[in-house]
Amino acid sequence: MTTPKWWKEAVGYQIWPASFKDSNGDGFGDIPGIISTLDYIRDLGVDFIWLSPMYDSPQHDWGYDISNYEAVWPKYGTMHDMDMLITECHTRGIKLLLDLVVNHTSNEHAWFRESASSRTNSKADWYIWRDPKFVDGKRVPPNNWRSQFGGPAWTYVSARDQYYLHICLSQQPDLNWENQETREAIYESSMRFWLRKGVDGFRVDIVNCYSKDQTFRDTPVVEPGQPTQPMENSLFRNGPRMHEWLREQRSLAFDPFGEDIVLVGELTGTGAEETLLYTSSKHRELDMIFDFDFSMSGSGPNLSPHQWGPAKLTDFKAGFEKAQGFLKDRDMDAWTSVFAENHDSPRSVSKYGNDGPEFWAKSAKLLSMLLCSLSGTLFLYQGQEFGMTSLPKDYPLEDMRDGPWINYIQSALAEKPGNEEHVKKVQHAFWNMGRDNNRTPVQWDDSLPSAGFSMTEPWIKVNESFTKINAKSQIGVEGSVLEFWKKSIAIRKSEEWKQVFVYGDFELVNPSNEKTFTFWKRTAARTVLVALNFSDEEQRIYIPSGFNLDNSRLLLSNYSDSGVKDHVLRPWEGNFYIVQ
Repeated sequence: MTTPKWWKEAVGYQIWPASFKDSNGDGFGDIPGIISTLDYIRDLGVDFIWLSPMYDSPQHDWGYDISNYEAVWPKYGTMHDMDMLITECHTRGIKLLLDLVVNHTSNEHAWFRESASSRTNSKADWYIWRDPKFVDGKRVPPNNWRSQFGGPAWTYVSARDQYYLHICLSQQPDLNWENQETREAIYESSMRFWLRKGVDGFRVDIVNCYSKDQTFRDTPVVEPGQPTQPMENSLFRNGPRMHEWLREQRSLAFDPFGEDIVLVGELTGTGAEETLLYTSSKHRELDMIFDFDFSMSGSGPNLSPHQWGPAKLTDFKAGFEKAQGFLKDRDMDAWTSVFAENHDSPRSVSKYGNDGPEFWAKSAKLLSMLLCSLSGTLFLYQGQEFGMTSLPKDYPLEDMRDGPWINYIQSALAEKPGNEEHVKKVQHAFWNMGRDNNRTPVQWDDSLPSAGFSMTEPWIKVNESFTKINAKSQIGVEGSVLEFWKKSIAIRKSEEWKQVFVYGDFELVNPSNEKTFTFWKRTAARTVLVALNFSDEEQRIYIPSGFNLDNSRLLLSNYSDSGVKDHVLRPWEGNFYIVQ
């Protein structure tokens, strides 16, 4: 039996503050705007909010470059506003998680400014500094690593005559976790400061990247002739001291605030066995992680986004099967999360469903059925609950706001100027992966100028779908995507069904089918067959051996006239069949 914790049966809701709700008419979402929507969030069935970075920041990477962990970006509000948000959430029975970004800071953080000033100051070793190499008398970076956002992973500082490491942007220098004094400062400023204010936990950004291979050797050359190369996973992920540091962090920073503080890690490039070391309750490192394998279909080692192959439902299913598998090892007592969207991904109904007018609602409801039937802690992203869609594939470059993606698109288009087929591939890459897709303002209603998000033009254009897809048009409307989500969540959390849907064993059936996603959810007392059609055509229901569909009972469907007598799933139809 899994160890009881409040967050296992809870439903989380991610808020990306810039695009959620603007209260003062400056075109940016803010904390008072969030407070004004808390009743709406509670009524969805949400138990906790994950708030993306609201800290003070120069915003080179939308708040993931933090210049002060103990201050709020003025566009979002004040520290008083944050105190009010914590209070108002707790008054409604909603817990609050913040984003913990401690692999790196901003290069405008006071720690880095001091560290960069000389080799002898008190924070000289708080970041990762290395001496230059010289090739043919020319100064070059210490190795050939390429940052995750392109370009060298090292930037030169003349005051030290050294380079600092940044696996992300040059404005995001990596902290030196090897230094005990640095770790203690991180614990105090980014964690204890907010726990004392009453936050209930953290989502942890790129949590497996703190410990690097200390040889800082060159990464293998996979692109001959290029000055930098994609970093090999083993050089910067899941390093030799990761588990040691996370256990230390739990003991020193979190345990003094009780056992209910939850940590949800962003964990990429990590196999199942290694993941269990992070999430086992016995190891006391993380409580669960976000595993992204389901979203990586078509990708390959060192492929640029426009080089990805077509996505396959079989890969999508295998990704969820992996994440569900974390719960099978009873001895490890690990946990998992369930999600399909976040601030770094496109809209799920566009990527995994069909966002055309004929099947938009059906496929949005189908995805809610999938997520609400999987074991683990369920997360929604703002606007997902009423079916917000991605931007058009031909969305103009001048309207984009995500700097790293703008740079990528410009670079990719320059490879084959004027080639229409290449342009289409790059456009598809943006639609398939571009972060602006999920960062347009939440469409609260169909009003101008910004769909109820603000009283003025917002920092990024509203998706033109707002006239037909918005929260106001769906609240209280029977059969709407929003009300279907509420119904699905209510079933999932009910005393009658939570053991099956939150904790039950998952067994994938017919895994090679590229049109349907079918699986069992089981406990000792209950068995449910989940049958989902991920296509625009009718599909035969896969009936596992020994199961008589005609003797089952229908628990939930996204078609109003479904019945167990039918052995065919209509386009984007989903059904939960109870085994009698």
